[in-house]
Amino acid sequence: MSEEARQAEVTALQAALAAEHAAVYGYGVVGGRIGERRRTEARTAYDAHRARRDALVRAVRDLGAAPVAASAAYELPFPVGDGAAAVRLAARLEERLAGVYSDLVRAATGTRRADAAGALREAAVRAVRWSGESVAFPGLAERSGARTDERTGAAGTTPSATASITSGTSGTSGTSATAPARH
Repeated sequence: MSEEARQAEVTALQAALAAEHAAVYGYGVVGGRIGERRRTEARTAYDAHRARRDALVRAVRDLGAAPVAASAAYELPFPVGDGAAAVRLAARLEERLAGVYSDLVRAATGTRRADAAGALREAAVRAVRWSGESVAFPGLAERSGARTDERTGAAGTTPSATASITSGTSGTSGTSATAPARH
């Protein structure tokens, strides 16, 4: 693997890791507001994102880089005061993760590419379960201009005032723990 390809893979892995950090935080909020009927589904997603986050930490380290850290807190893309808003947040988290994983599929090779494709598929399936809607090409919807939101990160959250988000393309680094908004 060339140094350029390795760096592209590390950048995409870091973006996915940052998005998973934000998703873990977001699902903490979802779990606190979701109705009893969907609480198990939220818990399962939370556990899946924690496992993905941990695997990404290992992958970044395996490539000789220091994993991006999570922010202490994130500003949510909208108020989450009830179960309906919690369901919308869960769908947004998954939609944004699908976009980040599509970048990782493009940048990775071999087993990491297969793992990223699996994560993309899982995020897309969860997004459909939460929202009841699907898209033809999961992970690419944000690129088409759908759901463009300058303030939210790849996982649909914005780091709190203690850390700011950087808008731009995947892989842009700043002090945020989420990848930048996708356009």
